[in-house]
Amino acid sequence: MRISIVLPVLNEAASLSQVLQTLQAWRRAGHEVVVVDGGSHDASVALARPLADVVIQAPRGRASQMNAGARRARGEVLLFLHADTRLPPDAPACIVAGLCRGACWGRFDVRLSGERMMFRVIERLMNWRSRLSGIATGDQAIFVTRAAFEQVEGFPPIPLMEDIAISKRLKRLGRPLCLRGPAHTSSRRWEQNGVWRTVLLMWRLRLAYFLGADPARLARQYSKS
Repeated sequence: MRISIVLPVLNEAASLSQVLQTLQAWRRAGHEVVVVDGGSHDASVALARPLADVVIQAPRGRASQMNAGARRARGEVLLFLHADTRLPPDAPACIVAGLCRGACWGRFDVRLSGERMMFRVIERLMNWRSRLSGIATGDQAIFVTRAAFEQVEGFPPIPLMEDIAISKRLKRLGRPLCLRGPAHTSSRRWEQNGVWRTVLLMWRLRLAYFLGADPARLARQYSKS
């Protein structure tokens, strides 16, 4: 199976080269890297061009950018990766093996970059909640077969919670393959805004979404935090 890694970016020059360098081994193995820029004002696009197979522009917003990347991708499997997330070296083999066993989508356990003990608690709770609920977040590097992605019509065009929304759609096709990985993800938001403040904010936003709140209103609250 050929995997297309889709990276939605917006002003990610500080971290983009690093993540793309880690994906060069994937490219040498025949996989594909698709970078989708949402209107960066920094050097993101220039940095991406020599290190990606495809670099395109799309309207700003992760759902919009990831859907655009999926349309341009050529792989049988789509993997949606944040610019501040790093995957384990054996990720391609683990994904292919799991999908060959019958899964149609999945995600990785997450490990946060911060060294504080509280981050170990947070990541364990995130992974436990995901296994129990069958819901994945973008930090967990969601992957899906192209057939399943097209069957659920991709990411819903909403400004926030697009990862939760597509997980709910994909669950109708089957439970996610939960790879222990882990995917290493930056804890910068927690560190900048305060651990407990960020945890409580995300719980509140997710609860509001599950209760039917407008994702656009939730996105405004998230951007102000």
